[in-house]
Amino acid sequence: QVEVVETGGGVVQAGGSLNLSCQVSGLDIVNHAMAWLRQAQGNEREGVSCSPFHGRYQYNVPSVKGRFTVTRDNSKNTLFLQMNDLKPEDTAMYYCVVGIVCNADGRDSFRRGRYFGKGIQVTVSS
Repeated sequence: QVEVVETGGGVVQAGGSLNLSCQVSGLDIVNHAMAWLRQAQGNEREGVSCSPFHGRYQYNVPSVKGRFTVTRDNSKNTLFLQMNDLKPEDTAMYYCVVGIVCNADGRDSFRRGRYFGKGIQVTVSS
């Protein structure tokens, strides 16, 4: 059974940083692209950052580019999201996804996620 667990969320002031972790058990992430999605209250879920299985590039949506960095440690079956210079509009539930499309230019990315975590709340106060 595959389990995806996000940790590291919380409340932070604008301009602050958080580092999310996604621990996967039940499969080896080395063969899977992974991503972070988020959903703010009243909004649809949206892609944030993704990492292909080899980790040689990352794609970040324009709203977080330059502030967020996604990395992976395949030996620890873990995906990370370093979030810097956080803004109130980053407030959302953040979800880790395994087995999703991740292209370097972002086209057709964040589709067909296979395993989802339950999500973790990130709240940025102004």
